[in-house]
Amino acid sequence: MSLIMLRHLVATLAYRAAKVLRDAPADFATFQVAVAARRPVQIVAHMADLMSWGVTLANGEYVWKAEGGEDWNTEVGRFFDRLGALDAALDRGALPEGAGEKLIQGPLADALTHVGQLALLRGAAGAPIRPESYARADIAAGRVGMTQSAPLKEFDGDASAPRKPKPQG
Repeated sequence: MSLIMLRHLVATLAYRAAKVLRDAPADFATFQVAVAARRPVQIVAHMADLMSWGVTLANGEYVWKAEGGEDWNTEVGRFFDRLGALDAALDRGALPEGAGEKLIQGPLADALTHVGQLALLRGAAGAPIRPESYARADIAAGRVGMTQSAPLKEFDGDASAPRKPKPQG
């Protein structure tokens, strides 16, 4: 996979994560749907750890280190900081053999899964995010912070729900 495509994947992760993390209710960090379920702050802390791991993979190492805490703002900031560090590592040039594949199948796919979990938890907590046509979103390699372009095509409802035919006449 090309470095340009990897950087676009990182920017896509940033865009989707920013959407679900932005304007979260004050009590969302500690919202819990079940005793054994991770709370949102724990998920974001894990996502930051995943990005730190990604930086080590981009540098030809394989170092996992759990460093997360319980402060929402700290963990959200740490996630975007580490996402920026990963993007910078990719922007520097060639990756070690197999690092691109490891980045995709490990930290990047895992973090995208967690963004989906956070979106689901936002809905369960009574603060859903609006669906959008992500294929139309203004996503650009290098834009990996919390500040992102405004959505171009949000909508209400469920895009997967069958549509009723319009009455003829």
